[in-house]
Amino acid sequence: MAQLRQDYARFVERDTEIVAIGPERQEAFARYWEAHEMPFVGIPDPRHTAPKLYGQEVKLLKMGRLPAQVIVDKGGRVRYAHYGRSMSDIPSNDEILAVLDQLTRETESE
Repeated sequence: MAQLRQDYARFVERDTEIVAIGPERQEAFARYWEAHEMPFVGIPDPRHTAPKLYGQEVKLLKMGRLPAQVIVDKGGRVRYAHYGRSMSDIPSNDEILAVLDQLTRETESE
């Protein structure tokens, strides 16, 4: 999440909102959010509701939820999804921003 915080302005420039969903309970999640001054929306999800909806894997032997990045457009359609195989399998911000730019070009040409 730190990498998202780092480039948050670049996402905002693209009319994109980041929503991070974490497995912690509300109190722990709020403490983390405040301590790290996260500028985007964070939602605690200790019941793993979001992973079930979006097909994110939960593996207890690999520290719980595996990383997932999902781009949902303003109409509610999933336009991109990356499901990591390990905690280090996370696309860079530049990769995600490139996907956003491509989706914008596609939308403009429709």
